[in-house]
Amino acid sequence: MSSASSIRVRFAPSPTGMFHVGGARSALFNWVMAKQSGGTLVLRIEDTDASRNSPEWTEGIIRALAWLGMDGGEYEGPYFQSANADKHAEAAATLREQGRAYYCDCTREQIVERTGDSHMGYDGFCRDRGLEPGPGRALRFRTPDEGETVVVDLLRGKPVFKNSALEDFVVARANGSVTFLLANTVDDMSQGITHVVRGEEHLSNAPKQQLLWDALGGTPPVWAHVPVIVNEKRQKLSKRRDKVALEDYRDEGYLAEAMRNYLMLLGWAPSGDREIVPWDVIVDEFHIDDVNASPAFFDVKKLRAINGDYIRMLPVEKFVAACLPFLERTPFEVDMAVFDQLAPLAQTRVAVLSEIEQMIDFAFLPEPPFDEQSWKKAMKEPAAQILADTAEAYRDAPWKADELKERLEAVGAAHGLKLGKTQAPVRVAVTGRTVGLPLFESLEILGRERTLERIAAAHARLTSEASASE
Repeated sequence: MSSASSIRVRFAPSPTGMFHVGGARSALFNWVMAKQSGGTLVLRIEDTDASRNSPEWTEGIIRALAWLGMDGGEYEGPYFQSANADKHAEAAATLREQGRAYYCDCTREQIVERTGDSHMGYDGFCRDRGLEPGPGRALRFRTPDEGETVVVDLLRGKPVFKNSALEDFVVARANGSVTFLLANTVDDMSQGITHVVRGEEHLSNAPKQQLLWDALGGTPPVWAHVPVIVNEKRQKLSKRRDKVALEDYRDEGYLAEAMRNYLMLLGWAPSGDREIVPWDVIVDEFHIDDVNASPAFFDVKKLRAINGDYIRMLPVEKFVAACLPFLERTPFEVDMAVFDQLAPLAQTRVAVLSEIEQMIDFAFLPEPPFDEQSWKKAMKEPAAQILADTAEAYRDAPWKADELKERLEAVGAAHGLKLGKTQAPVRVAVTGRTVGLPLFESLEILGRERTLERIAAAHARLTSEASASE
C-alpha cells in the first residue's frame, strides 16, 4: 500500500437519478479512509452520458453529501468527467497506435450469427482486419490471449481472471465517445487515485481496467469492492422495488448522524458489539479491510430504531429546531409556545421526525382527529360510564399530571379496571388515537376546558351510537 500521506480516494457518482443509499455508503467509506490517513477524497461527477445526465441530479448529489457532513471542505472537487474528454480521446488514440486496440464494425446480430450463441461475448473477428476509423466502427481493446490478470482486493484477496476469458471490450464507441472503462481509468490516473473503493458490482470491471492501467503505463490502484446491499428478501436494493434514495430518508425525518452511523454498519462492525457509535470513534476504528465481503442487509427497522435513539439523545432545543421543517408542513397552525411544552413528550415517542404531526395534532386542531379503528377499539363497555365518571372527577381536580392520573385510577378502580383499560377511552376522546404522547402530561398542556369538552363530545357520540343500535 501507499504511505498514508499519499492516499487519494475518490467518489465518482453518475448524475442520472436520485442519490442511492449504496452510493452514500461508498462515499462514507472513502471519506473515512481519507480522514484517518490524512489523505484526500476526490469528488468526480461522471457526467459523460449526456442522454441521462441532469444538472439537478448533480446538485442533489452535492446536497446529499453535505447533509451527511461532507461539505466542499471535505473533498477536492467536484470535478466533471466531461471536462476530461480530450485526455480520454488521447488515451484511446494511444492504445490504437500501440496496437493495443483496433477498430471493429461488427453488430451484435453478426456476432450471434457467427457464433450461434446469443450469450457469447465478442469473438475477435476484426482483430487483424486493419480497419480505419469510420461510421459504425467502435474501438476495442486487444485483450492478451494468454496469461491471467490478478486483482489485489483488500476485501476479496487476489481474484484471478484468465485473460482468455476476457473479451476484447469496447473502449470508444463509433461516435468517438469513450466508454466508462476507459474514461474511469484515465480519470483515476490523471487525478492520482491510489485506492478505489466501490461496490462489488464493479469487480468484473477491475481486470479490464487493470489491463488499461498497464497499457497506458500506470500502476493500478489498490482495489476494495464493498459488499452489495440487499433487502429483507436478500435481493439487491433496487430503485424500482425498494426505497433507496437518500433524499427520501432525509425528507421522512431521519437525522444525518443516524443515517451516517447506520450506513457505516453495512458490512463493518465497531468494537464492543455496539450500534450507536460516535462519528469520531468510527473514524478512529474503521479499517476498510475489516469490511465483510458478504451482502449487507439494509434493515429499515434497525435504521428506525437507531434514528429514534439519536432523536432521544438530542438536547430538547435541538429537537425543536429539527422539527421546524416538519411543523411548517402541517395543515394546522402550530403555537410554538405550546409545542415547546409538548416537545419533550414527543421526543420520547417519535422514531422519525415526520411522525411529529400525528403526535401533536390533537393540541392544535379544534377537535381531535377521528380514527375509526381507534374509536372501535377503545369505546367498548363501560367506556360511556368511564367518560362520564372521568368528567366528574376532573371537574374540580388540580390540573396537574399526577393528580389527573390519580383521579383516573380511582375511576378505574370503581369499575374493577386497571389504568391501562381505563385510560383508553379517555385518550381516544381527547387525542383521537389509542397511541400517542404520555396522556396525563398531554391533558395538563391541553387544559381543563378543552379536555372536558372533548370528553363530553365523545360521551355524546357514544350515547347516540348506542341509541341508534337499539
